[in-house]
Amino acid sequence: MNESLIIARVLHILFGVFWAGTMMFNALYLGPSLREAGPDGAKVMGGLMKRRFVDVMPSVALVNVLSGLYLYWRASVGFQPSYMGSPVGMAYGLGMVAAIVGLLIGVGVIRPALLRIAALGPTLATAAPADTNAILGQMQGLRVRAGKAGDAVAWLLGLTVVTMAVARYL
Repeated sequence: MNESLIIARVLHILFGVFWAGTMMFNALYLGPSLREAGPDGAKVMGGLMKRRFVDVMPSVALVNVLSGLYLYWRASVGFQPSYMGSPVGMAYGLGMVAAIVGLLIGVGVIRPALLRIAALGPTLATAAPADTNAILGQMQGLRVRAGKAGDAVAWLLGLTVVTMAVARYL
């Protein structure tokens, strides 16, 4: 029995299900609901921030990607071109690339936007009335940016899930 292979597979599947499911839920349900809630949606976002959502999700994604790379390395016997060029290897490779791009978008776009929104929120209470609209506009722009990036990540992870599900049958 190969313990490292079993551990990597369990981590990859559990963290992948969590990451992809969370991003799809956010894109399809949570994000639109928060937008419809208007200013009350900020309370929900505050709760997510308090629970370190912006720290947990990148960590989950990173563990998923690293365990997936390990599994791909093992399956390809050290990234052998013959495996990587096969239909199975290419399908796994496509899913891997989509997941890595999703991770980069999450860490490079979504997380910074949400952290900036969280930092701007408290400034509204002490801002001069003339500055309030500028701050709200900046926050709205960041929300739109994070939302579009989140939608893109959800699609990328959907592609990843499909390729991982069918690769072994190609």
